Amino acid sequence: MEWTTVEAGDGAKLSVRLFKPAQGEAAAEAAAAEEDIAVVLVHPYTILGGVQGLLRGIAEGVARRGYRAVTFDMRGAGRSTGRASLTGSTEVGDVVAVCRWVAENLNPRGVLLVGSSAGAPIAGSAVDKVDQVVGYVSIGYPFGLMASILFGRHHNAILKSEKPKLFIMGTKDGFTSVKQLQNKLKNAAGQVDTHLIEGAGHFQMEGPAFDAQMVDLIVNFIKSLPQ
Repeated sequence: MEWTTVEAGDGAKLSVRLFKPAQGEAAAEAAAAEEDIAVVLVHPYTILGGVQGLLRGIAEGVARRGYRAVTFDMRGAGRSTGRASLTGSTEVGDVVAVCRWVAENLNPRGVLLVGSSAGAPIAGSAVDKVDQVVGYVSIGYPFGLMASILFGRHHNAILKSEKPKLFIMGTKDGFTSVKQLQNKLKNAAGQVDTHLIEGAGHFQMEGPAFDAQMVDLIVNFIKSLPQ
């Protein structure tokens, strides 16, 4: 693991952590994979305590599978400077800055954006702002009516994007029902996949009990992306 700082366009300094594949077991596979797709993970809502540490388990798992993974604290979270916004509007710039840093410094073939909870709409708004982003994974996108008061402005960006998308959600998600998810996605552009986890609630999927499953879904999605 390595720590660095990335500066957003407005001067906010973002604390960034890079997880690299370990050498040793399956080293050849890992070495090939790490030049392929880099995974940038966007944490849940800062105002409710979201920080990059919540995604450490997934990042470590992705790295064990041979892909470089990056987590970071959005503005106002953890070690990053700046102030968090209620709607995640300024945080979109944070995601863009980190993705561009990854593209320029790690030089992968492409970047996969993964957003968890409120990080999903924020990441979704950044997908088409960075050419090197080749796909998007949402973990518990808050599409429901109440959540849309805060994050509804982000919906169109990801739904209109032609880039491949995977939406992972628990069937007991308190912010979005399965029907709401299906209604939102029925007119979405491009390749759209969904994976429902029976009986799982929204905040459960942020916990370590689901990390291994999230890693499997992310890695399998990467392998499905066009070469």
